[in-house]
Amino acid sequence: METDLIISAINELHQKANLALENKDATAYAAMFDDGLNFTPYEKPNINKRDFTIDLKKYLSGIKEIHSSYYRIKSSMEDDVFTEKIARKSVLLKPKMLILSKKQTIQTEEIYHWKNIKGEWKVIALEIVLEEKY
Repeated sequence: METDLIISAINELHQKANLALENKDATAYAAMFDDGLNFTPYEKPNINKRDFTIDLKKYLSGIKEIHSSYYRIKSSMEDDVFTEKIARKSVLLKPKMLILSKKQTIQTEEIYHWKNIKGEWKVIALEIVLEEKY
């Protein structure tokens, strides 16, 4: 498959994932991941898809709003695995007391490993290599 077609398909999946985050729908967000996902959070031990989804549901339940955008830094294809490094910026609004909110910005660099499994691109591994919060 041509690289441009792969990037186009994966861009659509990223857009669906961003929409799922904005809707705080952890299940829809996790749909882009293969069941054998190996997730490496920033400076923490690896976890599987089940634990990642549980953590994400908890995290999203404590947020009023989230807006996320990304751009691709680089990508490559090797042995049927499409690897991309992206930079992501997420802006969160967290509840503070009854009616107030606290704004937090998180910038990350993430390495995605995608594989076409039964005609669908799925993330088989995700590593957060840099994370800054302010």
